Amino acid sequence: MRLQNTLKQEIAIRGQGIHTGRMINMCIKPASHDTGVVFIRTDKGNINIKANVGTVSDTTFATTLSSEGVKVGTVEHLLAALAGLNIDNVFVELDGPEVPILDGSALPLVSAIMKSGIAKQAKAVSCLRILEPVAVSEGSSHIAITPYDGTRVTYRLFYTHPAFGEQKMGLDITEKTFINELAPARTFGFLRDVEMLKSKGLAQGASLENVIALGDEKVINERNLRFNNEFVRHKILDAVGDLSLIGLPIYGHIIANKSGHTLHIKLLKKLLLNRDTWEIVSPAVLTSTVTELAAQI
Repeated sequence: MRLQNTLKQEIAIRGQGIHTGRMINMCIKPASHDTGVVFIRTDKGNINIKANVGTVSDTTFATTLSSEGVKVGTVEHLLAALAGLNIDNVFVELDGPEVPILDGSALPLVSAIMKSGIAKQAKAVSCLRILEPVAVSEGSSHIAITPYDGTRVTYRLFYTHPAFGEQKMGLDITEKTFINELAPARTFGFLRDVEMLKSKGLAQGASLENVIALGDEKVINERNLRFNNEFVRHKILDAVGDLSLIGLPIYGHIIANKSGHTLHIKLLKKLLLNRDTWEIVSPAVLTSTVTELAAQI
């Protein structure tokens, strides 16, 4: 059982929101032990939005959190970077409605965190250990979690596209594997969906600088792919971020087939409703935190 971590110093990042297209200033600040990840909309009266499954308000094309009618969207890459580097406690100040997309991956966030440095805190970390399998499905999409000595994600992705069909990957999630195997993987999208997304006020800031774009026949920026299976790696990155919203590191094996943000959150909610499928190995204060969260679902 490791100690909780925060940052050694503040991180300031400025970048464009992929959906709003707005330039957003973000400041990630150290926080005391047992704080968790808390977003603060400085442009909305400093409203605090705790990052947990209970504040998830939308999972359409990104994960959005809300509190008191105030939202912060596209949180999954930042949450993945924090979880992947074992950062437990931070305040994230934003002067806009979403986390900057940067290059579409978690790599710039990881680099900034590593440059800041990680500070250990005098409090042990809890973990949520899976005891019995739990699964949810929607049509041909499925996700399950089973007992495992550690944290592992196995993901299958399938599209009927000339450039790629099936991609599969299984990975034990550690700080090293996250940095090397997942953090550089960028988000992707289909050009055929651009007009539809823009008509809904989405993807206003999307470009070849922050998205892997797929045309009808090929990957438009194919020469710049960082991995030959970058798509499935990014899906695992998203899962790491979304599943961190349970508030504790999960010891279990997540097995996903054509899943996404919506099923990630449904799995967390089903877990919380089925208290006999997991146990918490933890200090008492964090045990009570998750118990309270489960009572809200």
